[in-house]
Amino acid sequence: MSSLDYLEYELNAILHTSKDNIVIADGAGVVLRVSQNCEAVYGRKASFLIGKSVKDLEEDGIFSPSITRRVLAKKKDLQIMQKTPTGRVVMATGLPVYDESGTIIRVISFSHDLTELQHLKEDYEELRTQMEVYETEIQELRDKERVPEEFVIKSRAIQLIWQLVERVANSDASVVFLGESGVGKNVFARALHKGSERRNGSFIEVNCGAIPETLFESEMFGYEPGSFTGAGKKGKAGMIELANQGTLFLDEVGELPLAVQAKLLKAIQEKTITRVGGTKPKTIDFRLIASTNQNLEDMVKKGTFREDLFYRLNVIPITIPPLRERKEDIATLAAHFLKGLNDKYRTNKFFHAATIESLSEYTWPGNVRELQNIVERLVITADARTIYPDALPSYIQQDAVQKLTSFLPGAEEETGTTLKEALEEVEIRWLKRAFKQYKTTYEMADYLGMNQSTVVRKLKKYKINAKSH
Repeated sequence: MSSLDYLEYELNAILHTSKDNIVIADGAGVVLRVSQNCEAVYGRKASFLIGKSVKDLEEDGIFSPSITRRVLAKKKDLQIMQKTPTGRVVMATGLPVYDESGTIIRVISFSHDLTELQHLKEDYEELRTQMEVYETEIQELRDKERVPEEFVIKSRAIQLIWQLVERVANSDASVVFLGESGVGKNVFARALHKGSERRNGSFIEVNCGAIPETLFESEMFGYEPGSFTGAGKKGKAGMIELANQGTLFLDEVGELPLAVQAKLLKAIQEKTITRVGGTKPKTIDFRLIASTNQNLEDMVKKGTFREDLFYRLNVIPITIPPLRERKEDIATLAAHFLKGLNDKYRTNKFFHAATIESLSEYTWPGNVRELQNIVERLVITADARTIYPDALPSYIQQDAVQKLTSFLPGAEEETGTTLKEALEEVEIRWLKRAFKQYKTTYEMADYLGMNQSTVVRKLKKYKINAKSH
C-alpha cells in the first residue's frame, strides 16, 4: 500500500470519527470532502454537498453564512456563528491552506454544535432572574396570612404604609389615601377592608368622577318605587345602603361637585339616609374610606371642596408615593405581574436582566397601572421566550438611554444636537464597545440585551464592520 493510500485512510478516519463537522473545499470554494455527521448538522447528505460551490450553498441557506467563502475573501483564519437549516447553532472555524506560491488551495472548516450551550445560556438567564423573584416570594410566603395575594411589598416606603394600614384596620376611623393616579390606592383600600372586623361585610366602591350630578342622589341614596320617571317598580338600594355593616370606598372623592358634597356630608355625619321619594330615614352602619389624586387642602382654600367634609375624611391620611420614588419595587412588581400573565396566557416568558434595568430607569408617569399594562403588552407581543429591552416601547428605551448618557465619556459635550441624534450616538458607543469585547453577534446581543438579529441590523445601519452571525 502506497503512502498516498495511507494518507487517504487517515483522512477518512479523521472525517468519520470527529465529533465536529468538517468541510474541506478547494481554492475556488467547491466542496471536496465532508464528514459523515454533516447531515445531522446541515440537513444534507455528503453526496449532495460534494461538488457544490459554497456560494450556491450559502444562497440556498445551507451554510448561513459560509465560513469558507469568507476565508477565501479575507485570506485569513476566521470564526463565525452559523444557523443551520436543522435549527442548530454552530461555531464554525475556517483555516486557509496555502501552496508554495502563497495561493489558497484548500479551506478546512470545523463546525462545533453549540445549540445545547445556547439553551443552557437561556436557562441560566431565566434561573438568574427567577432567583431574584424567589427572594421576594419567600417573604411573601412568610407574610401570606396577613398580606393579600395581589400585594407586593418590597420598598421601605410600602412596608411602612402596610404597617400603618394594619394598625388602623380594626378601628372605624375614616381613612383617605392620597397619591398620583395608578399608584394602587384602591388596592390599599381593599386591603384595609379585608383586614378589618368588617371583612365579612360588603366593600362598595364608588367612582365619584363617573356619576353625573343629576344621578348622584338616586345612585348614592337609592329610590322608592315610582319616585320619578323611569324609576324601577321595585325601587333600588343606593351605594351607601349597600355598604351597611361593611365599607364605603369613595374613589377620587375630589371629583365631587360642591352641591353633591353637602348631601354626602350629611349622610356621613348622621349615618342615616333617606331614599329618593321616601320619607322614612334608615340608619346605616358603614366605615368610610376615600382616595384622591388631588390636593384637598388646596381645593379647600380655593373653595372647590368643603372644609367640613375635608376634616371628616382626613382623620387618617395615608400618602402612597409614586413608583419613580420607590424604584426597588419596579423589578418585584414586574416579576409579580409577569407570573400572573404567564399563567393567564399560558406562556413561559421571562425578563432579560437588561430589560429590568431599562424598566427601572423609566419614570412611570402612570405608576403601577402603567407598569402592569406594559408587562401585559410584552407578554403578548414579544416573539422570543426571553423579553429583551428592544421589545420595550420606544419611549421607555429612550428614557433609559438618556439616563445612561451621563455615564459615558464625552456625554457632557453633546450639545447642539437633537434628542434623536444624541440617542443614536449613545447607541453607537455601546455597539462599538460590544464589537471590541466580543467575537460574535450572539455574544454582543447577550451583552447588550438585544436580539441577535437586531444587533446585526444596527451594525449595518451604523456601518460598524459587521461581525459574522
